[in-house]
Amino acid sequence: MKTAFIITAAQAIQQTILANENTLEALDREIGDGDHFINMKRGASNIVDMQAELAGLSPDAALNKIGMKLLSTIGGASGPLLASFFMSMAKVLKENGDESTLKIAAAFAAGVQAIIQRGKASVGEKTMLDVLVPVSNQFVLLATQNCDTKLICATLIKVAEEGMQSTKNLIATKGRAAGLGERAIGHIDPGAKSCQLMIEAVCKQVLENESR
Repeated sequence: MKTAFIITAAQAIQQTILANENTLEALDREIGDGDHFINMKRGASNIVDMQAELAGLSPDAALNKIGMKLLSTIGGASGPLLASFFMSMAKVLKENGDESTLKIAAAFAAGVQAIIQRGKASVGEKTMLDVLVPVSNQFVLLATQNCDTKLICATLIKVAEEGMQSTKNLIATKGRAAGLGERAIGHIDPGAKSCQLMIEAVCKQVLENESR
């Protein structure tokens, strides 16, 4: 992983968040508190605006700086959760290196575990973890098997989509939607949708770089 890729991935994430404004706002109106898109837009924009200061940093230092920025600028639960993800990922990359797909997958898994610990949630509770956990597990598995980049990206996009769709039939037990009980059934979790969009954007960016 190179810092230059982190910057281009951040740009791709910002574009996909902005392009899906109507979708994210509609999902959040149904079962959230109406600020999800605003928070995601703010976070993505802040990261893109940091590209000049990130450019000269190592990948782990860049990810840690991103985490700190998100912690101070995103409201609600999303800020601390996403900050924990980036800062934990940065720590593992610093300790283990970032020169292989397996090490990047391990760092991603550490970031997801940090969200689990901070949010005290797990799969099946209608949250972003219904996307992140299966994606993380599959990423580590495929990296361990030394699969090629195209297969890894295609699989992760598919797994993220399936995880996001799975939240539609779940009862929320975390966040504002938890108060809706069975009324939340039939609605996709906005956090899961955002994560699915971001994973797809990053994977497509990886594939685009591979094709150059």
